[in-house]
Amino acid sequence: MTTIAAVRKDGHTAIAGDGQVTMGEKVISKGNAQKVRRIFGGKVVIGFAGGVADAFTLQDWFEKKLEVHAGNLRRAAVALAQDWRKDPTLQKLEALMIVMDEHDLLMVSGNGEVLEPDEDVVAIGSGGNYAQAAAMAMIRHTDLDAKQIAKEAVDIAGSIDIFTNHNIIVESFD
Repeated sequence: MTTIAAVRKDGHTAIAGDGQVTMGEKVISKGNAQKVRRIFGGKVVIGFAGGVADAFTLQDWFEKKLEVHAGNLRRAAVALAQDWRKDPTLQKLEALMIVMDEHDLLMVSGNGEVLEPDEDVVAIGSGGNYAQAAAMAMIRHTDLDAKQIAKEAVDIAGSIDIFTNHNIIVESFD
Protein backbone atom coordinates (compact mmCIF):
# COMPACT_ATOMS: atom_id res chain seq x y z
CA MET A 1 0.00 0.00 0.00
CA THR A 2 1.17 3.49 -0.69
CA THR A 3 0.20 6.92 -1.91
CA ILE A 4 1.25 8.48 -5.21
CA ALA A 5 -0.04 11.94 -6.21
CA ALA A 6 0.63 13.91 -9.38
CA VAL A 7 -0.21 17.54 -10.04
CA ARG A 8 -0.07 19.86 -13.04
CA LYS A 9 -0.15 23.59 -12.34
CA ASP A 10 0.94 26.60 -14.36
CA GLY A 11 2.64 24.44 -16.99
CA HIS A 12 4.62 22.45 -14.43
CA THR A 13 4.02 18.81 -13.51
CA ALA A 14 5.16 16.97 -10.38
CA ILE A 15 4.62 13.55 -8.89
CA ALA A 16 5.26 12.48 -5.29
CA GLY A 17 5.18 9.12 -3.57
CA ASP A 18 5.90 7.76 -0.13
CA GLY A 19 8.36 4.98 0.59
CA GLN A 20 6.37 2.49 2.67
CA VAL A 21 6.10 -1.16 1.68
CA THR A 22 3.85 -3.40 3.75
CA MET A 23 3.41 -7.14 3.93
CA GLY A 24 -0.30 -7.68 4.34
CA GLU A 25 -2.02 -5.42 6.82
CA LYS A 26 0.27 -5.77 9.82
CA VAL A 27 3.93 -5.57 8.83
CA ILE A 28 5.89 -2.62 7.49
CA SER A 29 8.74 -4.28 5.62
CA LYS A 30 10.43 -1.19 4.17
CA GLY A 31 10.16 2.52 4.75
CA ASN A 32 12.24 4.02 1.96
CA ALA A 33 11.21 2.30 -1.25
CA GLN A 34 11.40 4.38 -4.42
CA LYS A 35 7.97 4.17 -6.05
CA VAL A 36 8.48 7.28 -8.15
CA ARG A 37 11.21 7.07 -10.77
CA ARG A 38 12.46 8.51 -14.01
CA ILE A 39 12.60 6.21 -17.02
CA PHE A 40 13.22 6.50 -20.75
CA GLY A 41 16.35 8.59 -20.39
CA GLY A 42 14.74 10.82 -17.77
CA LYS A 43 12.00 12.02 -20.14
CA VAL A 44 9.19 10.12 -18.39
CA VAL A 45 8.34 9.75 -14.72
CA ILE A 46 6.23 6.94 -13.34
CA GLY A 47 4.71 6.31 -9.95
CA PHE A 48 3.17 3.03 -8.96
CA ALA A 49 0.93 1.57 -6.28
CA GLY A 50 0.36 -2.12 -5.71
CA GLY A 51 2.64 -5.11 -5.72
CA VAL A 52 6.29 -4.08 -6.10
CA ALA A 53 7.25 -6.99 -8.36
CA ASP A 54 4.14 -6.33 -10.45
CA ALA A 55 5.06 -2.66 -10.73
CA PHE A 56 8.59 -3.45 -11.91
CA THR A 57 7.16 -5.76 -14.55
CA LEU A 58 4.82 -3.00 -15.72
CA GLN A 59 7.67 -0.49 -15.73
CA ASP A 60 9.72 -2.73 -18.03
CA TRP A 61 6.72 -3.35 -20.29
CA PHE A 62 5.93 0.37 -20.42
CA GLU A 63 9.50 1.31 -21.30
CA LYS A 64 9.33 -1.09 -24.24
CA LYS A 65 6.10 0.57 -25.37
CA LEU A 66 7.77 3.98 -25.12
CA GLU A 67 10.57 2.74 -27.37
CA VAL A 68 8.12 1.32 -29.93
CA HIS A 69 6.14 4.58 -29.96
CA ALA A 70 9.18 6.91 -30.07
CA GLY A 71 8.52 8.31 -26.61
CA ASN A 72 4.88 9.25 -27.27
CA LEU A 73 3.48 8.89 -23.75
CA ARG A 74 -0.18 8.66 -24.72
CA ARG A 75 0.32 6.03 -27.41
CA ALA A 76 2.62 4.00 -25.15
CA ALA A 77 0.12 4.18 -22.27
CA VAL A 78 -2.76 3.03 -24.47
CA ALA A 79 -0.65 0.20 -25.90
CA LEU A 80 0.32 -0.90 -22.37
CA ALA A 81 -3.31 -0.79 -21.21
CA GLN A 82 -4.41 -2.86 -24.21
CA ASP A 83 -1.74 -5.48 -23.55
CA TRP A 84 -2.43 -5.43 -19.82
CA ARG A 85 -6.06 -6.18 -20.50
CA LYS A 86 -5.43 -8.91 -23.08
CA ASP A 87 -2.23 -10.68 -21.99
CA PRO A 88 -2.91 -13.52 -19.49
CA THR A 89 0.37 -12.90 -17.67
CA LEU A 90 -0.18 -9.16 -17.34
CA GLN A 91 -3.81 -9.64 -16.27
CA LYS A 92 -2.54 -11.17 -13.02
CA LEU A 93 -0.54 -8.06 -12.11
CA GLU A 94 -2.01 -5.94 -9.36
CA ALA A 95 -0.77 -2.39 -9.65
CA LEU A 96 -1.75 1.06 -10.88
CA MET A 97 0.55 3.54 -12.53
CA ILE A 98 0.69 7.28 -12.96
CA VAL A 99 2.84 8.26 -15.93
CA MET A 100 3.89 11.74 -16.95
CA ASP A 101 6.17 13.70 -19.19
CA GLU A 102 6.50 17.42 -19.87
CA HIS A 103 3.09 17.54 -21.55
CA ASP A 104 0.88 14.72 -20.32
CA LEU A 105 -0.28 13.32 -17.00
CA LEU A 106 -2.09 9.96 -17.14
CA MET A 107 -3.26 7.15 -14.89
CA VAL A 108 -3.01 3.63 -16.35
CA SER A 109 -4.91 0.65 -14.94
CA GLY A 110 -5.16 -3.05 -15.66
CA ASN A 111 -8.78 -2.59 -16.71
CA GLY A 112 -7.54 -1.10 -19.95
CA GLU A 113 -8.12 2.45 -18.77
CA VAL A 114 -5.90 5.40 -19.56
CA LEU A 115 -7.30 8.43 -17.78
CA GLU A 116 -6.26 12.06 -17.98
CA PRO A 117 -7.42 13.89 -14.85
CA ASP A 118 -10.08 16.57 -15.23
CA GLU A 119 -8.65 18.86 -12.55
CA ASP A 120 -4.91 18.32 -13.17
CA VAL A 121 -4.62 16.05 -10.11
CA VAL A 122 -4.48 12.28 -10.00
CA ALA A 123 -3.65 10.07 -7.02
CA ILE A 124 -3.53 6.33 -6.46
CA GLY A 125 -2.90 3.89 -3.65
CA SER A 126 -4.37 3.42 -0.22
CA GLY A 127 -4.07 7.13 0.59
CA GLY A 128 -4.92 8.28 -2.91
CA ASN A 129 -8.31 9.76 -2.09
CA TYR A 130 -6.86 11.80 0.79
CA ALA A 131 -3.98 13.04 -1.35
CA GLN A 132 -6.26 13.90 -4.26
CA ALA A 133 -8.62 15.92 -2.06
CA ALA A 134 -5.71 17.74 -0.42
CA ALA A 135 -4.06 18.53 -3.76
CA MET A 136 -7.29 19.79 -5.30
CA ALA A 137 -7.83 22.12 -2.34
CA MET A 138 -4.27 23.42 -2.57
CA ILE A 139 -4.54 24.03 -6.33
CA ARG A 140 -7.74 26.00 -5.81
CA HIS A 141 -6.77 27.96 -2.70
CA THR A 142 -3.00 28.42 -2.50
CA ASP A 143 -0.10 29.79 -4.48
CA LEU A 144 2.02 26.67 -3.96
CA ASP A 145 3.67 25.24 -7.07
CA ALA A 146 3.05 21.75 -8.48
CA LYS A 147 6.04 20.21 -6.70
CA GLN A 148 5.05 21.62 -3.30
CA ILE A 149 1.43 20.56 -3.75
CA ALA A 150 2.29 16.97 -4.74
CA LYS A 151 4.65 16.58 -1.77
CA GLU A 152 2.26 18.14 0.72
CA ALA A 153 -0.66 16.04 -0.56
CA VAL A 154 1.25 12.80 0.06
CA ASP A 155 2.41 14.12 3.44
CA ILE A 156 -1.21 14.83 4.42
CA ALA A 157 -2.24 11.34 3.29
CA GLY A 158 0.59 9.94 5.42
CA SER A 159 -0.97 11.57 8.46
CA ILE A 160 -4.28 9.80 7.80
CA ASP A 161 -3.50 6.52 6.01
CA ILE A 162 -1.54 3.94 8.02
CA PHE A 163 -0.13 2.44 4.81
CA THR A 164 1.55 5.73 3.80
CA ASN A 165 4.64 7.20 5.46
CA HIS A 166 6.34 10.59 5.36
CA ASN A 167 9.44 9.48 3.44
CA ILE A 168 8.47 11.28 0.23
CA ILE A 169 10.21 11.34 -3.14
CA VAL A 170 9.23 14.04 -5.63
CA GLU A 171 10.07 14.28 -9.34
CA SER A 172 9.00 17.15 -11.55
CA PHE A 173 9.16 18.77 -14.95
CA ASP A 174 9.66 22.52 -14.71
